[in-house]
Amino acid sequence: MNETQPLPSVANAGLAKRLAAAVYDWLLLLAISIGYGAAVLAVKVKLLGLELAEGEKASMGLLGFAGWLLVLMAFYCLFWRRFGQTLGMKAWRLKVTDINGENITLARGMLRCCCAILSALPAGLGYWWMLVDSQRLTLHDRLSGTRVWQLPKGL
Repeated sequence: MNETQPLPSVANAGLAKRLAAAVYDWLLLLAISIGYGAAVLAVKVKLLGLELAEGEKASMGLLGFAGWLLVLMAFYCLFWRRFGQTLGMKAWRLKVTDINGENITLARGMLRCCCAILSALPAGLGYWWMLVDSQRLTLHDRLSGTRVWQLPKGL
């Protein structure tokens, strides 16, 4: 399905499947994060000459942390833009689109990521919002103009 073909009549995804897909993605992101952390540490040690005393812990610093956040956001945005779903979403037959059923742009993906962080901060209230929303949308769905669909089997 390319970005110009709207989805057939499908339901908005429920909270349980969204959380299950998120767990799958978090496992992938854990591996990516370990690789990123190792790369940052290697740069600090090899290129910048960082020397740690015995028992001292290395940190990424503010710039490394900002880079890590960008890597995580890029994971989501690139998958959403290209395929409309991450690997976790694919496993649970979920797809994210704009309100017209088209794949989201990179800018909309970045907005969705930022809004999702805000949704998660106050005890996940932005996610729990979908339990009372008439269309089963999270706060970040509403703020970013996106939807997460439950695809039928075989699609």
